[in-house]
Amino acid sequence: MRSIILILTILATAVNSCWAQDRAKKIRNKEYPSYIYRVTLHDKQNTPYSLERPTRFLSKRAVERRKRQGLPLDTTDLPVSPKYVRQIESLKTTVVGTSKWNNTILAQMKDTSELQRIRQLPCVKDCHLVWHAPDSIEPTALKTRYEESFHEWDSVATTLYGRADAQIKSLNGNRLHDINCMGEGMMIAVLDGGFKNVDKIPAFGKVDIRGTRDFIYPASPSVYYELDHGTKVLSTMTIQQPHYYIGTAPKASYWLLRCEDGQSEQEVEEDYWAIAAEFADSVGCDLINSSLGYNNFDKGHVSHKLWQLDGHSTFISHSASMVAKKGMILVNSAGNSGMGPWKKITFPADADDCLTVGAVTDLLTNAPFSSVGPTQDGRVKPDIVAIGSPTTVITGRGSIAQDMGTSFAAPIICGLTACLWQALPHKTALEIMELIRQSGNNKEHPDNISGFGLPNFWRAYMVGRM
Repeated sequence: MRSIILILTILATAVNSCWAQDRAKKIRNKEYPSYIYRVTLHDKQNTPYSLERPTRFLSKRAVERRKRQGLPLDTTDLPVSPKYVRQIESLKTTVVGTSKWNNTILAQMKDTSELQRIRQLPCVKDCHLVWHAPDSIEPTALKTRYEESFHEWDSVATTLYGRADAQIKSLNGNRLHDINCMGEGMMIAVLDGGFKNVDKIPAFGKVDIRGTRDFIYPASPSVYYELDHGTKVLSTMTIQQPHYYIGTAPKASYWLLRCEDGQSEQEVEEDYWAIAAEFADSVGCDLINSSLGYNNFDKGHVSHKLWQLDGHSTFISHSASMVAKKGMILVNSAGNSGMGPWKKITFPADADDCLTVGAVTDLLTNAPFSSVGPTQDGRVKPDIVAIGSPTTVITGRGSIAQDMGTSFAAPIICGLTACLWQALPHKTALEIMELIRQSGNNKEHPDNISGFGLPNFWRAYMVGRM
């Protein structure tokens, strides 16, 4: 027993040492003092936009996605009134983002002296503090070295999928690849905190990246300098290196959207998430992978409560519950709180009509850290599970490694969902999600640990063809 404890201690020390090398000392935040308020508006009057001319605010691809699924446009699709934005900007504030689905404006200011004047504007319904600049921060936009190629010992001659073999075959997703359904023609938005070195690591060189956006204030010099959490998430779907690693949707196209602030944990990240999801909608994405979740915030902000897990009570979950109504599929990680005091899924994993993904081990048993359900209104969560303890990923250093978390189970599912939708293009977002749930190995008795269980994507495809 002592030897086991010693080994674990040595491993933990080594891991912490590696992390320490990637983390810089805190420095004074040049944005301090600074505040961001969520300004909620009464209406969308005095707008130049019209539902009769949707291509002024939605791409042709986005409009066609709606038409294909019989989904009408509504006032939530209209951008925030430019007149109201100008009114806010005239009061010594900077508008750092707007959410059309929620009809809100993010107003940044150095002090709060103008806040009362904002509240008195006829168009303003409410103002709510969602961010205050910390006095010191730990820089995240750091350049790190990366490997030019995989190591020879990472190759697995016996399988085309290499180190990712179990991750796709446990879901029978390789059968979709066998019929040339590898995500081609599908567009996926990846919402995360950074995609370190994705622009440099050769293994990502074949990935069809349509673009990047940074929704954080202040913006990073590049999403490719930031945390490598998104790099790992992206790798599970995109890499195509036979006998080393093949992801679940290597022929799909991708938008890389940064909406998670690695320097603090505050409510504004829910606003960034919503704005990023709206952007994904506007450019015509079919799916969103969100390996993000919130419940506890930094000191000074009110953390969420269990009673709010109803898909609508929080800003982020209310926004996430709108994704399917726009014709997209949201795949969201369940969270890693299963062994902590919270235990439950995090927000927005409680959203209506999304695929919430929990984690299982490589032996396909439940991972103890995976967050559990149900939602407060009694819905089964998570919906399904995939391998997340551990998942084989590509790190920001360009190496094949293993990592733990529902963060990595979710994109495995997201990639295969894109492949399934490619194979069944006439299905709606809701129909595809239900096919996946009903293909699970626990569909007869879904529970709040593994939901409908481990899905069988080939079975989902065969049922969907009928």
